[in-house]
Amino acid sequence: MTLAFLLTASTALATELPVRSVTLSSAGLAQIERAGEVPADGDVTFRARTDDVDDLLRSLIVVDTAGTVEGLRLPARDLTDEAFRGLPLRAEDFDSRARLLAALRGQEAQAGDARGRIADAAEVEPVQGAPGGLRLTLITQRGLVTVMLREGDEVRLLDEGLAARVARAAESLAAARSADERRIDIRLRADRARQVAVLYVAGAPLWKPSYRLLVPPMGANAPSPAAPTAPTPAAPPPTPAVGPMARLQGWAVVENASGSDWDRIRLALVSGEAAAFRQRIYDPITVPRPELPVRVPGAIQVRPDTGGRPIPLPAPAPAAAMGGRAFEAAAPQMARRAAAPDAPVGAGIADAATSAAGASAESSAGRVAFVLAEPVTIRSGETANVPFLDVRLPAERVWWIQDLSARSPLQAVRIRNTSQHTLPDGLATVYGAEGPEAGVFLGDAEIRAMPAGDGRILAFGRDRDVQVNQTSSTADRVARIALRRGFVSVETIRTEQTSIAIDPRGARGPVVIDMPQRPGATPRFTVVSQGDFGLRHEAMLEGGPQTINLAYERTMTQSIPFWDAGLGEPVLLRWQNFDLEQNLRRLPGGPGTMERLQEILSRTPADGPGRADLAAVVETMGELRRLLDDARMKQRAYRTADQTLQRARQAAEDRTGAELQEARRRLNTASREADQAGTAADQAWEAWQRAVIALMQRGS
Repeated sequence: MTLAFLLTASTALATELPVRSVTLSSAGLAQIERAGEVPADGDVTFRARTDDVDDLLRSLIVVDTAGTVEGLRLPARDLTDEAFRGLPLRAEDFDSRARLLAALRGQEAQAGDARGRIADAAEVEPVQGAPGGLRLTLITQRGLVTVMLREGDEVRLLDEGLAARVARAAESLAAARSADERRIDIRLRADRARQVAVLYVAGAPLWKPSYRLLVPPMGANAPSPAAPTAPTPAAPPPTPAVGPMARLQGWAVVENASGSDWDRIRLALVSGEAAAFRQRIYDPITVPRPELPVRVPGAIQVRPDTGGRPIPLPAPAPAAAMGGRAFEAAAPQMARRAAAPDAPVGAGIADAATSAAGASAESSAGRVAFVLAEPVTIRSGETANVPFLDVRLPAERVWWIQDLSARSPLQAVRIRNTSQHTLPDGLATVYGAEGPEAGVFLGDAEIRAMPAGDGRILAFGRDRDVQVNQTSSTADRVARIALRRGFVSVETIRTEQTSIAIDPRGARGPVVIDMPQRPGATPRFTVVSQGDFGLRHEAMLEGGPQTINLAYERTMTQSIPFWDAGLGEPVLLRWQNFDLEQNLRRLPGGPGTMERLQEILSRTPADGPGRADLAAVVETMGELRRLLDDARMKQRAYRTADQTLQRARQAAEDRTGAELQEARRRLNTASREADQAGTAADQAWEAWQRAVIALMQRGS
C-alpha cells in the first residue's frame, strides 16, 4: 500500500558542495570553504553539525559571480514540534499505517474507486487462506464503504495543503533521527552553469603544534671567519661562515570534527590571537511584552425623562474649543500619512545584503598562517598528525641558572627565529644532532610564541656534572652627609651581593643566570636582557672553578633629627614641669643620638662629603651632654634644697619659745639655699637650651 501526499511545489536540483579548503585557527575555529560547479537554476546544499549552525548563520559568505543568492533555508531548531504544529497527527502516529490513517479521521481520501472521509483503519490478519491487508473504512454520500487494501494500493489525500504538511512532517521525522546535524539549502538563481563557493566559520578543536628539535653539542662554537678576499669577476663571492644550527620540525595534530570528509583539501593552520564569540541566533527568541487588560465597556445607566425646559440663549464658542476642533480635523490626515508611508518596510535590505557581499578580509599583524604544500585527506572523525614546518635556526648550547638555590644548572639551547614568521607555542622533543648525543632523546622543552628575529632559551634537562653554590652578603657605606636645619641627612649606599661559585669540571661554554628584579636597586653587573625572567646575565666558563659576583646597589637616605618635635619648642620647655630623667633619651645630649652619630662618623670615609660637618655635630653633642648633665645635677640639688626648705617650714610651724627662734633661723637659711639652687638650675637649663637652639640653626 502506498500513501500519496501530493506536494504542490517542485524541488529544484540541489548540488552538494564538497569541502575544498579548511583553515584551522588557534582561536578554536575553522574557516571552511566548499566549492563546485552548480548548473543553471540549481541550488547548493550541504550538511553541518547542529552545534555549528549558529556560527554558520553569522559568518556565511556565498561567492556566485554569475548568479543571485535568494537566501538560505534549514529546518528549525525544534523541527519536529514545528512540523506537527496544527496537524491532527503526532510523531508516534507514524509507527504504523493503520495508526496514521486512524489519526486522519474525517479527512477526504481516495482509495481505488472509493472516495470519502476516513472513518477507521485496521490491519486484518489472513484467515483460511484469505489474504490479509489494511481495511479502510470511508464515509461517503451513500454511507460507509470498506476497502481492503493490498500491497501497492494507493491512498490519496484530497486536501493538497494537508498532504504537503503531512509530507513535511514525515521529512522532519527523518531529519530528527540525526538531530546532531542539519541540511543547509542555499537557493540560487542563474541562467548558466558556473563555479560557486561557500565560505563560513564554525567551531573546531584546536590544532596542536609540537616540535622536534635537533640541537648541536655543548661547546660547538661558530668557526672563525676566513680573511676577506677580493672576489674575481669569474668567481662567486666567498660564503660567510655559518655557526651551529638546530633543526626544528613542526607537526600539527588536527581533528576533523566537521561532520564532512576532507578529501584532498587545502589545509592552512593559523596561529594568532583572534577574538572569537558565540551567539545563539539559531534558537527561537521571543521578546516578553507587557500585558494590557481588555477594556470592557461599563454598565449602561439610563436616566428617566423629566420633560422639557426653556432653552437658554447660546453663548459664544470659546477659542479653546475651536482649537480643539482644528486639531481633531488634522488628526485623520496624520493617521493616513502614518498608515501609508512613502517607502515600504523592507526597503534597504537588498542594499545591505549587497554591501555585505562585497566586504573583504585582510591579514593583520600578529597572525601567521602555515599552508600545507600538499593536499590533505582526513575523514570525518579522524585525527591526523601533519608536518607544517622544517627550518634550520642558529643555535647554541648553554647552561641556564633560573633557581639560585639549585645545586646544578639546567641544560638548555638558545635558538633564534631567523624565519619570516612567528613560531606558535608548542612542546619540543629535543634530540642530539652530533657526536655521542646523535639521535639520543635529551628531554622536552616548551617553546613560547617566538616572533621573527626573536630568540628563546629552551631548557630540556639538568646537568648534574656541573656544581653550583651561592652565598649572599650585604654591606652599607656612607656616601654623603648633609647638615640641615634641625637634622642630619645621611645618604647610605647598600650593596647586596650574590656570589655564585660554579665548577664545570672541565667543560666549556656560556652560562646564563637569571637574577630577580629588585625595586629601588640598581644592578652593578652586565644585563644582556630583561623580561618576565628578571635580569639576565651571561658569562663564559673555561673549564675550571669560577666565582661570579652579581651585586645590586640601593641608595637610602636617613634623617636624624636633633630635637623631638613632640616636646614642642625648645625655648618653651620648662624643667620644673618636665620629667627630665624619664625623657632623657629624647633630648639632645642624652644617650642614643650622640652614639648613633658617632657610629655613622666611624663608617664615613675621611674624605667623604659632609664628614667635617658631622664631626662638628658630634663635638657639639658632647658639649650638650656636659651641659645636660650639669643641668641634671643642679636640678637634683634644687630638689634636695626644696625638700629641706619644706621640712624647715614645717618645723617652724610646730615650735614655740626659744625653739621657735632657732626654727625660724633654720628656715631662713633653707630658703636662701633653695633660692640659690633654683637659680643655678635655671641657669644650667638655659645654657643647655641656648646650645640646643644654636645646634638647630646650623646647616642650610
